[in-house]
Amino acid sequence: MLTLREKKIRRLAIGFIVPALLFFLLLNAFPLVQVLWDSFQFKNLLNNALSGFSGLSNYAEVVKNEYFGTALKNTVVWTVLSVAGEYALGIVSAIALNQQIKGRTFFRGIIIIPWVVPIVIAGMTWTWMLTPDYGILNLWMVKLGILDEPYYWLGELNTALLTVVFVNIWRSFPFFTISLLAALQSVSKDILEAAAIDGAGVRRRFWHIVLPQLKTVSLTMIFIHIIWTAINFDFIWVMTEGGPLHSSETLPIMIYRYAMQEYNFGNASALASMMLGFMISGFILYYYFSVRKNRG
Repeated sequence: MLTLREKKIRRLAIGFIVPALLFFLLLNAFPLVQVLWDSFQFKNLLNNALSGFSGLSNYAEVVKNEYFGTALKNTVVWTVLSVAGEYALGIVSAIALNQQIKGRTFFRGIIIIPWVVPIVIAGMTWTWMLTPDYGILNLWMVKLGILDEPYYWLGELNTALLTVVFVNIWRSFPFFTISLLAALQSVSKDILEAAAIDGAGVRRRFWHIVLPQLKTVSLTMIFIHIIWTAINFDFIWVMTEGGPLHSSETLPIMIYRYAMQEYNFGNASALASMMLGFMISGFILYYYFSVRKNRG
C-alpha cells in the first residue's frame, strides 16, 4: 500500500508529465498520424474532384515517378558522403585538439563556429563565394592556377551535389569534433603510455586502444547524423533547390515539390511515410544489435 506522501508525490509527478505529454501529442503524434492517414487518401488541392481512400496508389505513383530513382540515389550519396566526411574530419580535428599544443583553448573555442552558423546563412554565403561571376573562391583558384577560368560549381550536373556535400561537411564536422574530443578525455593515458613503452607505435595505439574506446560514441553520433542528414532539406534547397535538372534533388526535396509546388499532399505524405518507415527500421536494427552486443 502506498502511503499518503507517496500518493501526493505520484500525483505531483503525473501533473508534471501531463503537460509535456499533451504537448508531444499536439505537435508530434497528431501530425504524424495525419501524414500516415493522408498517404492512403487522394488529397490534391488542384483536383478536389478526386478524393477518398486511395489504397497504395499514392505509393505506387511515387515509386513510378521518373525522378524517384535519381532522388533516392542522391539521398544515399548525400547521406553517406556527408556523414563519412564529418566523422573523418571530426576525429582528426578532435585528436589534434587533444594534443598539448599552444593555443589549444582558443582553437577549441572557435572550432564550433561553423556549427552555430544558421544553415540558411551558411548556404547563402557559400553560394556567393562559389558564384562564377564574383565568387571569391573562383577568383582565388584562378589566380593560383588551379582553374583556367571560373567554374559554376553549383550549376553543373557533376558537381552540384558534391559541392553541397562539401559545405555540409564544413558546417557539421564540429559537432563530431566536440563529441569525440569529450570521449577522448576518458581514454586512459596510463594505458597509452604502457603501450608506447611496450613498443606500440602511434598508429597501433590509435587503432587498438583509442578507436575502440570511441566506438560507442562514434556509433551513436553516426546513427544520429544519418537520420539528420537523410531528412535534411534546408542546405540543398538554399544552395541548388535540387537542380540543375534534378541532379541534386533528394527525397526531402521531392516531398517539398509534391506538397508545396504540386499541392499533392497524398503523394507527399506517401513519400514521407516511406522515409519514416526506413528511419524506424534503421533504429530497430541499431537497437537490436546494440542490445544483443551488450547482452553478449
